[in-house]
Amino acid sequence: AFAILGLRALYFLLAGAMDKLRYLKLGLAGVLGFVGVKMLLSSTYKIPIAASLTVIVGLLAVATVASLRADARDRRRGKSEPPVPVGVR
Repeated sequence: AFAILGLRALYFLLAGAMDKLRYLKLGLAGVLGFVGVKMLLSSTYKIPIAASLTVIVGLLAVATVASLRADARDRRRGKSEPPVPVGVR
């Protein structure tokens, strides 16, 4: 998304941090799911902008904090890399 917006420097910063932010993809999936549900409900119920932004920032904050805590836990246990999902190499 950052590359599309022309913020290439921010994109490369985020790309470099992806090994630490292992749950970011799940957080972004949650954001996309929320936006999809909001679009489906838009004709029957209007979700306030402040509530939408709160949900989006909350999802991204939870994903970031969970990722950093998992990374710190792995470093304490002596693991240098996050686990690789089965079937991905």
